[in-house]
Amino acid sequence: MPSWNTGFLSWSENFCNSFQDLSSWRLENSANASHSLSSIDLPLIEPRNKECRMREVQLGSHTVRSHGVKVARTHMHDWLILLLLVVIEVVLYIIHPFYRFVGKDMMEDLKYPLKSNTVPGWAVPVYAVLLPMMIFLLVYIRRRDVYDLHHAILGLLFSVLVTAVITESIKNAVGRPRPDFFWRCFPDGKDAYDKWGNVICHGDKSVIKEGHKSFPSGHTSGSFAGLGFLSLYLSGKVKAFDHRGHVAKLCIVFLPLLVASLVGISRVDDYWHHWQDVFAGGLLGLVVATFCYLQFFPPPYQADGWGPYAYFQVLEESLVSTQATNVENQQDATAEEVQMANQEEERSDNVGMHLACNASSTLEDMESGKR
Repeated sequence: MPSWNTGFLSWSENFCNSFQDLSSWRLENSANASHSLSSIDLPLIEPRNKECRMREVQLGSHTVRSHGVKVARTHMHDWLILLLLVVIEVVLYIIHPFYRFVGKDMMEDLKYPLKSNTVPGWAVPVYAVLLPMMIFLLVYIRRRDVYDLHHAILGLLFSVLVTAVITESIKNAVGRPRPDFFWRCFPDGKDAYDKWGNVICHGDKSVIKEGHKSFPSGHTSGSFAGLGFLSLYLSGKVKAFDHRGHVAKLCIVFLPLLVASLVGISRVDDYWHHWQDVFAGGLLGLVVATFCYLQFFPPPYQADGWGPYAYFQVLEESLVSTQATNVENQQDATAEEVQMANQEEERSDNVGMHLACNASSTLEDMESGKR
């Protein structure tokens, strides 16, 4: 056999073996790659900053019609607790307060004239509850966010009712006489005292009962509970603390607090309360309003302080779900591309092996024919 035929035959056999080894190596690597792709969790897309994420939100996607029942059911226990607070408030209003000892020497500070209320009691729920609710509805009409509407109303009612229960409880426990207590106790101006020096009132029982409920001021605490909550709500909506220096936003924030303060001042002017009663009532209402607001909304000075916690939780869940779907689709597409590439490589390998083997057999036939 000539040397060149023997060399070409050896090269053809090595070429076939090389293609077979290469094919098996590629199949093994593709299997490992597929296994690695399915077993390794690809990292989620890094979340964008909150401001960009907020701009992408479709505010009209959570309406009363689409999510109202779901939100109400989620907070069913909260609404039941509100009803319980209403019952407790009614009971506390009916029971008698503590009748504190009032001596003759104490009457010098309790002889202020008995006047009517500048701000009647029925007006407090109107401007402290109904007015904020109307503002909440206006915000909902513009933004179409049922989470914001529901949580604002729920937080407001909690603020007012919790404040009312605490206020009425302290009133009954303290039993401090009002500045006009003398004329409540002695409407004819003729005072009388027992052997211990305590008053013997002969006025109307309901008027006397109300005269022992000076501390703290219920008008003031209710006003700051409702309007204080509204002030916090507006400060978040107008982004009063966005570091841009718009003083007009602060005017919007302070307006409800100004109204509540004027109500408190009227209680002193009407001689229904001492200034300490008004101060304590305002502080109580504002503290409770702050706690109730922060249960549902972020602090107004934060970047996401314009919306409730529940809204951003739903947004985060939607974002994570979208990312997971994108990653799954990307995995499927990558696996499909790998599979198609492997199939193409197998076809090319088979064609190369077939050609090489045909060439080898042809040389063998030629060599045998020469023999």
